[in-house]
Amino acid sequence: MSLSRRLFAASAVATVALSVSFGVWAQEDKSLQNVLGKKSIALGIPTDYPPYGYMGADFKPTGVDVAVAQLIADKLGVKAEFVPLSTPNRIPYLQSRKIDLIVSALGKNEERAKVIDFTVSYAPFFQAVFGPKDIAIKSFDDLGGKTLAVTRGTIQDDALQGLAPKTLKIQRFEDDNATMAAFMTQQTQFVAVGAAVAAAALQKNPKVQAEYKLLIKDSPNYIGVRKGETALLNKVNEILRTAKQDGTIEGYSQKWLGRSMGNLPD
Repeated sequence: MSLSRRLFAASAVATVALSVSFGVWAQEDKSLQNVLGKKSIALGIPTDYPPYGYMGADFKPTGVDVAVAQLIADKLGVKAEFVPLSTPNRIPYLQSRKIDLIVSALGKNEERAKVIDFTVSYAPFFQAVFGPKDIAIKSFDDLGGKTLAVTRGTIQDDALQGLAPKTLKIQRFEDDNATMAAFMTQQTQFVAVGAAVAAAALQKNPKVQAEYKLLIKDSPNYIGVRKGETALLNKVNEILRTAKQDGTIEGYSQKWLGRSMGNLPD
């Protein structure tokens, strides 16, 4: 075969390979198309984590996360199918396609970013240590020898590994209800949890003389999306950015968190 023919053949093969590769890539990302096609979207939400997600007096889910999830469905023009989540099963439910999006007080970190993608943030959230008013705590070193409850696999659980003294006795629970219950019933002296969650629980239980002690981390909430589902990710980002600009997200924050959304990062 002549040189010119060999070059032509190589070029043709490369073109076909490129076309096939591009075609496969384009076909794989039908995330938005699939949601619009089935006219519904499965949204993983919390139902035991006030004020982000909980069951209202009408026995229907409500809270910041639920409002944001409903907003996304409304803007997409599809039905919202709410799927209750616990902290440990949020990412497994997304990966196994039981849900299309995680809208469940999800913080962003490097480990999670390896397995799922994140939208822009949509709600403020910071984790803190709470404890009895009669025990003075000025630094994490003061927690040495104490007991503390935390929900396994959360941002605050991870952060404590580098902040807490080795003598702090950490008791890990599988969900936030169990974590708060352990603290409220004095199974532990302290609890590491989202500040808004602690405030809601303490408001319902005024006899528990507890207060904010230490800031663990300021970690806004993001929506979790499956890796590679860029079309759906971009559309949700568009919805969230518009909701930030037109005051919708600010209204949700004021209503359920009692504070401004602040400067939420992209």
